Amino acid sequence: MIEKIRIVFRKEIRDNLRDRRALSSALFYPLLGPLIFGVMINVIGKVQTKESEKTLTLAVAGAEHAPNLVAFLEENDVEIEPASPEARQEVRDGDREVLLEIPPTFGEDLAKGRPATVRLVLDRSRQSAQVAQERVRSLLHDYSRKIGVLRLVARGVSPQILRALAIEEHDLATPQSRAAGFLSNMMPYFIIFSVFLGGLYIAIDTTTGERERGSLEPLLINPVSRAQLVLGKMFAIWLFTAVAVVETLLGFMVVLHNVSLEDLGLRMVNFKPEMMFKIFLLTLPIMVLAIALQMLIATFTRSFKEAQTYLSILPLVPALPSLFLSFMPVKTKLWMMTIPTFGQQLLINQLMREEP
Repeated sequence: MIEKIRIVFRKEIRDNLRDRRALSSALFYPLLGPLIFGVMINVIGKVQTKESEKTLTLAVAGAEHAPNLVAFLEENDVEIEPASPEARQEVRDGDREVLLEIPPTFGEDLAKGRPATVRLVLDRSRQSAQVAQERVRSLLHDYSRKIGVLRLVARGVSPQILRALAIEEHDLATPQSRAAGFLSNMMPYFIIFSVFLGGLYIAIDTTTGERERGSLEPLLINPVSRAQLVLGKMFAIWLFTAVAVVETLLGFMVVLHNVSLEDLGLRMVNFKPEMMFKIFLLTLPIMVLAIALQMLIATFTRSFKEAQTYLSILPLVPALPSLFLSFMPVKTKLWMMTIPTFGQQLLINQLMREEP
């Protein structure tokens, strides 16, 4: 029995090694995940570093009403420029990140010890302006605290009286777990995506493709049981799928050793061969599920194109748990490990966080 399965297995491997589509799904497409991930990390890191280091240009309306505030902002690498009459429209159009408006009553309110109002005009929906907006907001809070402390000192009151609580935070998160938390929404999805993509074309070719070419009937005439025939084909699909998963893991290992997570304030994830092997073992059950679904769907389709259409949707299935985890973080429970793809993603996250 094993010998007949091996013959079918060798026949399918030999046939599909000549198929460029099968080779692409097993060798080329799995590299897209690590490549996209690496490019994204580099771009985000460079943008954040550039935004945090560059001199911020801030348009101020009514700067003459608060010379001390303007001087404080300039001391903190903020370049002040007069606001034009169209400044609000510029913020709305995205041509300006943030606008500071200082009313004429600012100096009088400040001198009399009243809260002096300043107005920040911004568009929170523009992510490109969020770094500048947060920076201006933080500087204004710093100036407010500074003035508050000076007022207390002038009245002979210790500024410590404002601190009713001395809060000490003990962050138990390790650098590894913080980095893993950042990566956990992307890496597990790309890894499981390769499971559903690696053997996709060979699954179509060994079922619908055989029927279209008219080579399925001659195979069934041979002294090979249907169970042996299916097992031989499944093992061939599994080999292509396993190669795709290993290639994805190797790609992530290379990328994580060549990108700088320090630009994002994170430590490099310890993605060693032992962890790679454990993640590969975690994907084995989902490989069996993916292969069975691919063969089942392809068997019921009437043409190669129809099978390709239906099975191209199948790799999107692992995206659903990833989206769920992104928008609704859950506390891991034992029963969750039994959910296909969802359990694998939770376990991969725990491995990356180096949790027991």
